[in-house]
Amino acid sequence: MSSRQLQSVIDAFGRQGWHCEQIEDREVITSGFEAHHTRIHLHAQAFPNLNALSIVAESPASFDSQCLPYLLELAMRANKQLTLGNFEYDLDRSLLVFRITNLFDKELYDQDTISSMVHCAIAELDRFVPLASTINRTPHDLLQDLSIPLLLEREDLLPPTPENFEGEEEEL
Repeated sequence: MSSRQLQSVIDAFGRQGWHCEQIEDREVITSGFEAHHTRIHLHAQAFPNLNALSIVAESPASFDSQCLPYLLELAMRANKQLTLGNFEYDLDRSLLVFRITNLFDKELYDQDTISSMVHCAIAELDRFVPLASTINRTPHDLLQDLSIPLLLEREDLLPPTPENFEGEEEEL
């Protein structure tokens, strides 16, 4: 049985028309979204004892040992520009990750805040993927010439701003 906190997350997903599945015996739901640049696996985990919710968006991406330091620098520099959330690279599972967490003051989480967190996680990871892909496509002998600060300024790689995410979800 899910907590009231997780049920409020499930209700928020339902209100948006997003498919989700609860992980048995855990305070976690999973969902999948087709973003502009990538397919995103998303999970939401409620922490009832803290009245907290964590949204984690993931997309697979492998980097060899020569590209990896540049990817990690990209994530670090991108994180410095963020107000909420953070980018990560899961070395063990070869995943680009965006994580955002919020503490709520009530036992039932605000549905608009939940939806905003999901939109943020999807949009941020979708803007990060083409930057990371640029690193992966750069020939090894040119990596030292790649400027990560300039790469972060590229607006031509940004996905268009969606009107909303309705109808873009896809069952995993």
